[in-house]
Amino acid sequence: MSVDMTKLSSGLTVITDAMPHLETAALGVWTGVGGRDEKPNEHGISHLLEHMAFKGTTKRSAREIAEEIEAVGGDLNAATGVETTAYYARVMKADVPLALDVLSDILSNPSFDAKELECEKGVIEQEMGAAQDTPDDVVFEHLNELCYPDQPIGRSLLGTPETLKRFNSDMLHGYLKTHYRGPDMVVAAAGAIEHKAVVAEVERCFASLDAAPAPQPPAAKFGSGGSKVVHRDLEQAHLTLALEGVSQTDASLFSLQVFTNVLGGGMSSRLFQEVREKRGLCYSIYTFHAPYADTGFFGLYTGTDPSDAPEMMEVVVDVISEAVETLKEAEIARAKAQMKAGLLMALESCSARAEQLARHMLVYGRPQGVPELMARIDAVSVDSTRDAARVLLARSRPAVVALGSGRGLDSAVAFAEGLAQSKARILLH
Repeated sequence: MSVDMTKLSSGLTVITDAMPHLETAALGVWTGVGGRDEKPNEHGISHLLEHMAFKGTTKRSAREIAEEIEAVGGDLNAATGVETTAYYARVMKADVPLALDVLSDILSNPSFDAKELECEKGVIEQEMGAAQDTPDDVVFEHLNELCYPDQPIGRSLLGTPETLKRFNSDMLHGYLKTHYRGPDMVVAAAGAIEHKAVVAEVERCFASLDAAPAPQPPAAKFGSGGSKVVHRDLEQAHLTLALEGVSQTDASLFSLQVFTNVLGGGMSSRLFQEVREKRGLCYSIYTFHAPYADTGFFGLYTGTDPSDAPEMMEVVVDVISEAVETLKEAEIARAKAQMKAGLLMALESCSARAEQLARHMLVYGRPQGVPELMARIDAVSVDSTRDAARVLLARSRPAVVALGSGRGLDSAVAFAEGLAQSKARILLH
């Protein structure tokens, strides 16, 4: 695979990876703006803007946007995140110019028609309702708020019915003009593409971009932890726990990711084996680490019978505390193998490859090659993983949220304090 990169006069970066054995291409526009960039009166506007991008331009109606891509067998989609928003397409190699033209059109010439806007607000209200009917979504929404109180990074990407109602065409145009600027945008493509041809199309299609950088969001601050019980009449108790993690550029990132995988990254992980396989307390339990530009979020989720919630949380705390000091070489090797396999498998997908290239450019300002990434994984050791785990537990007080019914939830969240108490024992080693 050969990565080529060109920075245009507008500051926009074009990065490609030609995969000659493919007949299709994945390409998209990634911009470094998301939910954390929103002011209080803009809560949810990043997500609404993403939706409205497909609702018509000065050149194409919403129907024409969909039909032009689907007429050539392609597909078009978008996604809003905490720090990025992406608009992407998958097409046959001959239709790359069409995909770039459509993507540039929806970002450069959106009409934000008032009738379409009100219709899409209704769609998002339905999305909000669906999220509230999904316990996993509800419990993580409360957890994010507890971890990042009174901050955009801790709010739901969907906004609220009240903020959604106030948005209008002028606000959308203003937000687009303020945040969608060349230095903060990347066009990434992988698959059956030719770099020079992509650059020429991008120069033509995105000629109107502002070359000044977009404003940066305020720094995030992880909260003081604590607990919250949300009572709802549900069959299961949904339990989540979070600790402050590390940023995308932190030197311990890969070691912390290995520790996360050892804990709850698969069927061989300690939590899965102890909680599900040995005790039969749950169907699903997992841990994850979400790094951001200036902070990180280590999280755990599981669901169990409300009567088993106290035992579940007690076991979780014990397993995490014990793992810090009893990590084994075989576990580290297994987690590293999973990370390597995930990386290499992603390279076989042109969509995953385009996304990886864009993410690297937005985070690091350059693509990281496979040898470099493999070397970083190989450098992780038992000692570095143990150090990352110790710092993780000492960095913040745990935040824990329980969603469901029954008196066991209050006891369950109380057990999470045991994780904070275990820090003293860990720091003595």
